[in-house]
Amino acid sequence: MPIAESELILNADGSVYHLNLLPEHISDTIITVGDPERVPRISKYFDSIEVEIAKREFVTHTGYYKGKRLTVLSTGMGTDNVEIVMNELDALVNIDLVSREVTDDPISLKIIRIGTSGSLQESIPVGSHLVTEYAIGLDPLMQFYPFVQTGYENTISSALQESLQLGYQPYCVKGSDILREQLGKDLITGNTLTCPGFYAPQGRVLRLELKDADLVTNFNRFKVDDFWLTNFEMETAGYYALGVMLGHEVVSLNAIVVNRITKQFDPNAEQTVENLITKTLDRLVAIS
Repeated sequence: MPIAESELILNADGSVYHLNLLPEHISDTIITVGDPERVPRISKYFDSIEVEIAKREFVTHTGYYKGKRLTVLSTGMGTDNVEIVMNELDALVNIDLVSREVTDDPISLKIIRIGTSGSLQESIPVGSHLVTEYAIGLDPLMQFYPFVQTGYENTISSALQESLQLGYQPYCVKGSDILREQLGKDLITGNTLTCPGFYAPQGRVLRLELKDADLVTNFNRFKVDDFWLTNFEMETAGYYALGVMLGHEVVSLNAIVVNRITKQFDPNAEQTVENLITKTLDRLVAIS
């Protein structure tokens, strides 16, 4: 059955509503970033750029790097924005936008998040790079999807719910093994906590006090066998869960620019991000 106009909203030119993109505008390999200003920081390395489209916080550049066609796309912050991006990217490759019908042979995209993150362990210093194996979402996004955890993932999320005394169960999900091996071979491998905010959900205090004054300490000390939380940010779990359900390969690469245990901020944060960008671009060239 065709998908109704109210469910898959298209612009006058037939492009998907928020991203303003048509299928020919994207590659099958997509780098995502939160900050729109980080898109040209990546595409400046391209040999050529064939697509430049911007709408709201969603900026897209598609071009060629050492002969490989790549797309760079900004999402803005939070899993609510990630949900829009993942669904609309999937629609571009797996729904006929004219007939509004799902195609018979689903296409799997390679989606690589490059973002900044805060360390939850003293042993993971600022200036380092981390690839996420498991992501744990404290946000409520998966309350609205039929996401099914593995037994191991359920053990982790249940234990974290009990540890933090939450009134709901977080979700735990593993990213792409293939992309993690290809792009993160000499990076720190970690488990990333995705928070539904930057201040209180990450234990920051300005004028408002925290409900749990020991939140960051509890994150730091959480452990189930050999599973521990290494870092936190605001998007990765949404990427991983939607990637699993939609059939896309997704990995999150993190530039550690702050350590919340030692309370250090990376004085060379911009260079730490730049190094991760160039490292990722060169490794993507080798991916078929």
